[in-house]
Amino acid sequence: MRTVPLVDGPVELRGALDLEITRSGVMPRRLPAWTTEQYQDPSVYGVTLMPSGVRLVFRTDARAVELEVLTSTGQLDTDPEPRPTGMLELLVDGAPAGRRQAPVGNVMRMAGPGGAQRLIPGEPGSVRFDGLPAGMKNVELWLPQQTPTELVALRADGEVLEPLPDGRRRWVHYGSSISHCLEADGPTGTWPVVAAGLGGVEVINLGQAGNELLDPYVARTIRDLPADLISLKVGINIVGLAAFRLRTFGPAVHGFLDTIREKHPDTPLLLMSPVSCPALEETPGPTTMGPDGKITALGEPADVADGALTLTVVRAELARIVAARQARDPHLHYLDGRELLGPDEAAELADGLHPTAAAYRRMGKRFAAHAFADDGPFR
Repeated sequence: MRTVPLVDGPVELRGALDLEITRSGVMPRRLPAWTTEQYQDPSVYGVTLMPSGVRLVFRTDARAVELEVLTSTGQLDTDPEPRPTGMLELLVDGAPAGRRQAPVGNVMRMAGPGGAQRLIPGEPGSVRFDGLPAGMKNVELWLPQQTPTELVALRADGEVLEPLPDGRRRWVHYGSSISHCLEADGPTGTWPVVAAGLGGVEVINLGQAGNELLDPYVARTIRDLPADLISLKVGINIVGLAAFRLRTFGPAVHGFLDTIREKHPDTPLLLMSPVSCPALEETPGPTTMGPDGKITALGEPADVADGALTLTVVRAELARIVAARQARDPHLHYLDGRELLGPDEAAELADGLHPTAAAYRRMGKRFAAHAFADDGPFR
C-alpha cells in the first residue's frame, strides 16, 4: 500500500470549504476559516466540523484503499458506550461499493447534555475497502455526516490520480439539522445527497444543526461560492430558539437574499419553509425536550399577536417575501417544506422534530421530483 498525500496531491476534498491542519492530519470544515471570528457559540464551530456531504474524490486502479482517521464523538456519563460515529461509504463510478463503521477515536465525556466536557484522548483507526473493480475508476469516499473526522492518511495498492473535471451543476444548500441529517443512515442517505444524485448535480451542504439563524457570514459565504443552484431552508431553528420576532425576521430574510444576489443575481434560488413539526406549528418557541424525549414548545400562542413566531407564521412570511420579490427576481422560488414531510407523517419524527433515516431518503426523492422536474425551479 502506498500513502497518498491528502493536501496538495491528487485527492480532491469536495463539500469542505476549509482544511485545518491538526496534530494528527487535516480536519475538513464546512465554513471558511474567516467566519470563526464572527461567532462566539462553540456549537457553530462544532457543527461545521461534522462533514455532512464531505467526500474524498479521486481516480485509481487500486483494488484496495484504506483511510486512517481520528474521529471525535460524545458520551454521557450515564451511557455505557460513546455515541455512534457513523459510516464511511465508498462509491465507485457512482455506485455503492462498501460501508464501514467509522472507528471511535477521541471521546468527549459529559455529565449531561450541555454540560462541561472532558476529553478522553483516542487513537486514529483505519477502515479498508477491498475487492474494488479492476482498472481505472472514479472513487468517492464519503465521511460520516455526524462526526468530526480528522484525516490522517489515505493508502492505496495502485496508482491514484486527480479526478476528471466534474461537469455537473453545483448546488449549494443551507439549512438546519434537518438538512445536516445527523439521523440519516449514512452520508449518502442525507436528503440533499439523495436529491443531488437524482438530479444529476453536485451538492455542497451547509446545513448546520441548531444554527440555521440567517447569520450574515453564511450569506457572504454562499455569495462568494461558485453555484449554479442555491436553496435555503429557513425557520425551524429561528422558531425553536425564539431568535427573531416577526418585525426582525422579514428584514433578516431580505438581507440574506440581498447578500447572495450581489454575486448570484440570476442563479435559481429556492427559499424553503420548515417541514412539519407539530409542537411548533401554532405555539412559539423556545423549546425543550420533555420527559418523553420529544420536543416541547415553551412559548404562549397568545404572543403571536405581538410578533412571536410559529411555523405557521414563518411559512406565511416566507411566501409573502418571495411573492413580493419575484417581480424583480424571477429566478426566486418558494417551496412549502410540508411538501417534503407533511403533518400526516408526524410518526416519522422520532423526537417530534427530526425525521427518521427512511424519511430523509423520502424527502430527497420528493425534493428532486419538485426541484428538478421539467417545470421545476432547478430544471
